[in-house]
Amino acid sequence: MGKLDGRVAIVTGASRGIGQAIAELFAAEGAKVVCAARTLKEGDHQLEGSLERTVQNIVSNGGQAIPVTANVSEEDDCMRLVEEASAAFGPVDILVNNAALNYYIPIEDYPASRWMRSFAVNVHGPFMMSKAALPAMIERKGGAIINISSGAGIGPGRGPYPGARVTGGTMYGASKAALERFTQGLAQGLAQEVYEHGITVAAFSPSQVVPTPGTVFHHLVDGLDDPKGEPPLMMARAALLLASEPLDKVTGRVTYSQQILQEFGWITNGKGTGIDRPGSGFSQI
Repeated sequence: MGKLDGRVAIVTGASRGIGQAIAELFAAEGAKVVCAARTLKEGDHQLEGSLERTVQNIVSNGGQAIPVTANVSEEDDCMRLVEEASAAFGPVDILVNNAALNYYIPIEDYPASRWMRSFAVNVHGPFMMSKAALPAMIERKGGAIINISSGAGIGPGRGPYPGARVTGGTMYGASKAALERFTQGLAQGLAQEVYEHGITVAAFSPSQVVPTPGTVFHHLVDGLDDPKGEPPLMMARAALLLASEPLDKVTGRVTYSQQILQEFGWITNGKGTGIDRPGSGFSQI
């Protein structure tokens, strides 16, 4: 028995890093996972990782998954992604908006086209994906939309990375702040938007920088095994918690991975180096 047995999930940005970890854990917990990204095959992108690899990892471990290439900044792709997910596995129960884009460029040098493109992925994408997935969730009176945010969204000097100063992060922080406001508005806004339909909407950020091919490339961590970083599985655990716990306990939350895991007793120590949840196939990070 898994936490997500029989449920259908879409995870965007599932070709590597946090998205890959979420997709693989969701599948291990019984979900049928639609892995979405732009990178289908290894070598299609300069960074390591691909949808084919993620899906193969899931299938090799007895799970169910399919790859769907999609650009979440395009509405047609968002609609097609939900349609292909429904055709393959049935109506979507869980949407994880994880895909993100940033260019670490100072504002005075930031090309407007890249600013617009980043906002299209980081903010417009989750809106369009949610809009596409919501009708089936509303019809079935249940579901979950989980948005992956960042400590950058609350501004310099107040996040979970004391002393960190990354030049060129203004756009990323602004887009994540917008994503968090979208999350709270959808969950608790006028007429509480989707609450009356039993749909969880929540967002969370890593409590520390997560070592991924992207954060290594941008020199935010020293490598994939950087001991100062938060393992991607920690983020996957937090996503699983928000997608599976009762609506009234989690909807509308904008939180951090280790904070929510500790609150619900899914984490065994304050440093976040171990997970020990009864019934889980993953006892340690």
